[in-house]
Amino acid sequence: MEAPTILLLPGLGNSGPDHWQTAWEAELPNCRRVHQADWDNPVLEDWIHALETCVQEAQAPVVLVAHSLACALVAHWAASGGATGKVYSALLVAPADVEEAAQIPPEVQGFAPMPLDILPFKSLVIASLDDPYVDPDRAQFFAACWYGGFLDVGALGHINADSKLGNWPEGRQYLSQILPP
Repeated sequence: MEAPTILLLPGLGNSGPDHWQTAWEAELPNCRRVHQADWDNPVLEDWIHALETCVQEAQAPVVLVAHSLACALVAHWAASGGATGKVYSALLVAPADVEEAAQIPPEVQGFAPMPLDILPFKSLVIASLDDPYVDPDRAQFFAACWYGGFLDVGALGHINADSKLGNWPEGRQYLSQILPP
């Protein structure tokens, strides 16, 4: 099997220069970021369209690596009947709970409710004990609904640049667990 296309899906505001997704994009030759027209005022339909376009253009198999709001994007895209047959798996890191109004920015309310349908590809949800945007029990609930694996990585905040993970070698190990053989 040929090397998978890894599509990086940042959340609200994009992933900046110190984010592990940016490091992976620079280090892994088969990684490509899915760009959105507006990172700060996301429109669900626009974000779904951008993801669908990138999956359609990618060589199969595709592995999705989503962070934060992009985890909800993946669930919405799959529920909308996107080209999921090209996707082998998804690493869903720090899924922002788009239904918990006290925790989320108002800009992401258009991503609620969180789709809870079984994902039509292998998935692994990674959550932190002290993530301000999702309770670990809620992240585990998402994983169970999506029929995916779940991994609690301890106290790493939102598993973003503020977590100071660098290129997050542990995350690369988790990614290796869901790559095609």
